[in-house]
Amino acid sequence: MAIETGYRICPLCEAACGLDVTHENGRVIAVRGAEDDPFSEGYICPKGVALADLHNDPDRLRTPLIRKDGRLVEASYDEAFALIEERLLPILAAHGPDALGFVLGNPVSHHYSLALYAQRLIRQSRTRYVYSASTVDQIPKHVSSGLMFGHWMSIAVPDITRTDLLVVLGANPAASNGSLWTVPDFKGKAKALIARGGRMITIDPRRTETARLASEHLFIRPGSDVFLLLAIVETLFAEDLVNTGHLADHLDGLEDLRAAVEPYSPERVADRCGMTAETIRDLARQLAKTERAVLYGRIGTCVQSFGTLNSWLVDVINILTGNLDREGGAMFPKAAAFAANTRGKPGIGRGVALGRYTSRAEAIAEVMSEFPVSSLAGEIASENEDRLRALISIGTNPVLSTPNGDRLSEALDKLDFMISFDIYLNETTRHADVILPGLSPLAESHWDYVFNQFAWRNTARFSEPVIADPDSRPHEWQMLLRLQAILRGLGADADLQALDDELTLAEISRVAGDLAPQVLAAASAFSGPERLVEIELRTGPYGDQFGTKPDGLTLAKVIASGKGLDLGLHEPRMPELLRTPSGRIELAPPLFIADLARVEADLSDPVPEMLLIGRRDLRSNNSWMHNLPILAKGPNRCKALVHPDDAARLGLADGGKAILSAAGRSIVVEIEWSDDMMAGVISVPHGWGHDLAGARLGLAARNPGVNVNRLLDEAARDPLSGNSVLNGIAITVAPYREPGLQAAE
Repeated sequence: MAIETGYRICPLCEAACGLDVTHENGRVIAVRGAEDDPFSEGYICPKGVALADLHNDPDRLRTPLIRKDGRLVEASYDEAFALIEERLLPILAAHGPDALGFVLGNPVSHHYSLALYAQRLIRQSRTRYVYSASTVDQIPKHVSSGLMFGHWMSIAVPDITRTDLLVVLGANPAASNGSLWTVPDFKGKAKALIARGGRMITIDPRRTETARLASEHLFIRPGSDVFLLLAIVETLFAEDLVNTGHLADHLDGLEDLRAAVEPYSPERVADRCGMTAETIRDLARQLAKTERAVLYGRIGTCVQSFGTLNSWLVDVINILTGNLDREGGAMFPKAAAFAANTRGKPGIGRGVALGRYTSRAEAIAEVMSEFPVSSLAGEIASENEDRLRALISIGTNPVLSTPNGDRLSEALDKLDFMISFDIYLNETTRHADVILPGLSPLAESHWDYVFNQFAWRNTARFSEPVIADPDSRPHEWQMLLRLQAILRGLGADADLQALDDELTLAEISRVAGDLAPQVLAAASAFSGPERLVEIELRTGPYGDQFGTKPDGLTLAKVIASGKGLDLGLHEPRMPELLRTPSGRIELAPPLFIADLARVEADLSDPVPEMLLIGRRDLRSNNSWMHNLPILAKGPNRCKALVHPDDAARLGLADGGKAILSAAGRSIVVEIEWSDDMMAGVISVPHGWGHDLAGARLGLAARNPGVNVNRLLDEAARDPLSGNSVLNGIAITVAPYREPGLQAAE
């Protein structure tokens, strides 16, 4: 076979870069950034290069595993699905649909076919017990956007190429390439911002990779973001800096907001934030007086007890300074497909509802049809007859990635049956009775189902499979469809094409009514997930509406373009974007105003001596990346960063070890002194701890690191969203000496 090069949209992080993948005889030779990709423009990071390692990884599962006599052994797909039919259906028949739970990881968002067909399967199951990675890092932003703008996914992103001032709070896009902001080559764009005379200010307890690019960096005490943001809003009102511009006629709650923030002057909150009152006032003035400015807050603002209030106040500040829905400010993408805020009547809608039902074990309210993943262990381990007995995990490793994973690990062994869709035998899937592996990402097509809705510019891109699977194994969406057939009582050998046709027709009928059969026929050039993209694209805001707009988009046109089509930078979308019942932006949702009582109570609490924060690295955003050689090489990145003054006070040697304790649990981690840390703060990275028996991650196990999430309290959550509290944790730190050395002393 000749050497060939194919185009693939990278599925390994939110940047979604276009890649040129060169291969021969099914083996990847090189991965490079696609220079003519209209979205990523040739950019590539180490994760993109690592697609070759992922494709070639000997630890990547290539055949199903089933549990026999307590061991996971290789099996055929027919054997795996026969076992599922034999074991799962009796559980559901005896205990009902809520005996089954689903837990979804972030790879679901990176694989459009997984996302689309997992949703179908969940609907078919009729269970209320759905959990995802969103509840450990981002659901506060969905809640605030939903209540303010009417839909969970209406999230404004910085217009970085046209702004004059970018303020980054609790985010590190130089490492993440954006988060709820799909922005490849952030570093290049940040440097261009400064080169054209603009400024970037970062606010974080650590001088991050993003801070090193910035014009100015400000330290902030972990967990105090809400006080900073409230004080900025108070300053805008107090100094008559509010200018809502073209949004003035589309706002509700301005006076309620003014009254609610009045107690939070910069002078009152400055000590808690760890910065001066004048610094806070200056931030407010710069955001208000700079011609084009934008405030962006991300994971650090979400993973704390006031995550939803922080997310709300970021948008409030952009609105009050006239920088929302405006060039150079925070703008709303218009995705070509799958965006609810481009569907239905523009400017008004049903809005969102929270707390429609509650969980059994802890009476937690649902948000976005999910419960917090941190509550999963309790739902399984409950002594009640009515509990979770079966679990389907899809592309996730919550034993490492959620608070107190030890408890979850113990709970998973109490399940009657567990199915995992995953390409690895990891710390979570080792508990499964059946593991169904997907194909290499290079053998899958791709459309950015989620990330087009957070993109720095609007594009339409589709990548076809680069390398054919040599064994013609089923795609994950086909396996999900087969499982759905089992749940419907059709059996594991059902006609999957007929089932897919039936389900797709039913989905179209909800929108197209009697015209649904014609729409389905018009999309017949494609099947499976590609057909769903074709339908969504053609009926979307740029689509050809099945021939009524001949110049509009079709999937065939996107494919024929090669690397995709540029649909341009963002344009103002107010009030068309709104889906609130009032048809207005809700500046002061009562739920948020009421939660300020909790803020008031917290302000008087003493500040702990040491506070814990997490961090992520460009090469190891998530746990499974530690098994890929190109990402795992280099110095040990699983270290605790601590300011030298704290190290001296606590007796911590640079390169030595410390014991960190919280919630009655401890870990031992290597210490690295760093002037990048704020005094009183220690940082340990997320996603490590590959030393558990039964996992099959050979490279990761050679440098396992420690799991910082062991220290976190699974019951600590933002009450408005259910998001786990991961940052600003009170912690004790002490030198650690090996037991043998202590005995000798």
